[in-house]
Amino acid sequence: MRILVTGARGFIGKNLVVRLGELADTEVLQFARGDSEEKLAALVAQADAVVHLAGENRPVDIADFTRVNTELTRTLCEMIRATERSIPLILASSTQIERDNPYGQSKRTAEQVVEAFSRETGNPSVIYRLPGVFGKWCKPNYNSVVATFCHNIARDLPIQINDAAASLRLVYVDDVIDEFIRVLEYPQSGLAWGEVAPEYVITLGELAEQILAFRNCRTTLVSERVGAALPRALYSTYVSYLPPERFTYDLPKYGDERGVFVEMLKTPDCGQFSFFTVHPKVTRGSHYHHAKTEKFLVASGVARMRFRQLITGETYEVTVSGDKPQVVDTIPGWVHDITNIGDSEVVVMLWANEVFDRRRPDCIPREV
Repeated sequence: MRILVTGARGFIGKNLVVRLGELADTEVLQFARGDSEEKLAALVAQADAVVHLAGENRPVDIADFTRVNTELTRTLCEMIRATERSIPLILASSTQIERDNPYGQSKRTAEQVVEAFSRETGNPSVIYRLPGVFGKWCKPNYNSVVATFCHNIARDLPIQINDAAASLRLVYVDDVIDEFIRVLEYPQSGLAWGEVAPEYVITLGELAEQILAFRNCRTTLVSERVGAALPRALYSTYVSYLPPERFTYDLPKYGDERGVFVEMLKTPDCGQFSFFTVHPKVTRGSHYHHAKTEKFLVASGVARMRFRQLITGETYEVTVSGDKPQVVDTIPGWVHDITNIGDSEVVVMLWANEVFDRRRPDCIPREV
């Protein structure tokens, strides 16, 4: 299947071209700014479907709104008509049509062109009125406040907020691409109006606060809840704007004669992740907890873990090594320690169900 993408070097276009390139038996045809109408006609003649993303939103000459947004759409529809084939067409329009400005007017007229073309020919056509789209590869300081905030905050540059209460409607670029691919796989005859879901609503102040929190987690080590919905998409977007020299950051390391201890990541309500080392013949731990529990995973070396129940005196021990991935839980009310019984350093990954609080460490010294 040959899919023509106009505006292929734009923000959404780059994301779509990459995703389509991952699909088997799919060839991507690309039309971009500066290409001729002759090239467009040749590409349309080869295409099995067209995703029309090309548009102008910040022209030097206001007449370019009409020339690109409206007339290029009209030309594209006539080229499809000339093939005398049914070629599914996706048009990326904008919620800006709700505003009485030259850009919105030109996009609304482009919609009307596609509506008429689809009515007259029965050509499968889907129009999407997209709100603000955000994600990786969006140009900052242009027309996306998300891109601008992510770019500037990732570089410790100032951001400007004129109205913190201003509301934004947003969709994530991956969700846009998913929707386009779904429609391309199952085209239907005639005209349809598409929607991208989910759509998010956030204020400008909340957006800035969230992105600043992403930056600050490198120093506090406390991660935001980035596993789902808008925070997940925003976090992925923010990280994509980090310059290469900021891909890495240092962590505090605490060391003594037993080995080192490094905290990697803390969560608001699911504990923290760390690792520590144990030198040969050295024992660490020798304490118990009332409520805290941990998971130990020896990543390298060989260690013995011992346990003693505080009340009954019952004991237990287990040998663990990096050769066999095995998690050992520490149990509240059981004294425990870990000893390096090999000749090389032991490296242990550790998860604790709560973030360490120096005021209430819940870590009472006691020998096993």
